[in-house]
Amino acid sequence: MNLFNDTFSTLESSLNMAAKKNSAISDNISNVDTPGYKAKDVAFKDVLNGEMKGLQTARTDERHLPFEKKSTGNIITTRKEGTTYNHNGNNVDIDKEMNELAKNQIQYQALVDRMSGKFSSLKSVIQGGN
Repeated sequence: MNLFNDTFSTLESSLNMAAKKNSAISDNISNVDTPGYKAKDVAFKDVLNGEMKGLQTARTDERHLPFEKKSTGNIITTRKEGTTYNHNGNNVDIDKEMNELAKNQIQYQALVDRMSGKFSSLKSVIQGGN
């Protein structure tokens, strides 16, 4: 029976994605002065939307919108080639990276809070509402 698996696996994938994005941002910040370094990027919204499309749903009426399972589960990190912000060939914009880091931390914390809430709900059900 797949009662809880979809929600937890989606949250887990989203947390993995946020952790991967944090790693890419950290690499970019630490290499802000490295000559020739090209910034990394991870597309959080694209992967999260793909995971959301992968949820199993039941259509009780033909007028309901169908959900299609298209998620591959792959997290792709890309390099931003073709741009240069510094005289040394580096394209890391420190202000943008710090902004992305703050946004990613908020998203990660929201996902952790949601996962914690799901576990609290399960605990409550198992204990009989106590």
